[in-house]
Amino acid sequence: MDLLLDAIGWLGAALLLTGYAMVSSSRMSGDGVPYQVMNLIGSICLMVNCVYNDAWPSAWLNLIWAAIGVVALVKLTKVSIAR
Repeated sequence: MDLLLDAIGWLGAALLLTGYAMVSSSRMSGDGVPYQVMNLIGSICLMVNCVYNDAWPSAWLNLIWAAIGVVALVKLTKVSIAR
């Protein structure tokens, strides 16, 4: 179980870092669905790992990060539907 949750944490870190690198290098839009999905999944993965390891400040940070991602995706979905 430890190995699985470590892998989930590493996957989350990789998703967040990849998304940030892609936006920073102008290879992906920061206000697009792909970036927001990467952030949402990455933060959820890291949150799971942090809770398992009792890293509560990081778990809360990733919970808030995920909430921001959900709000952004909802807004993007509403804009797409309105078009």
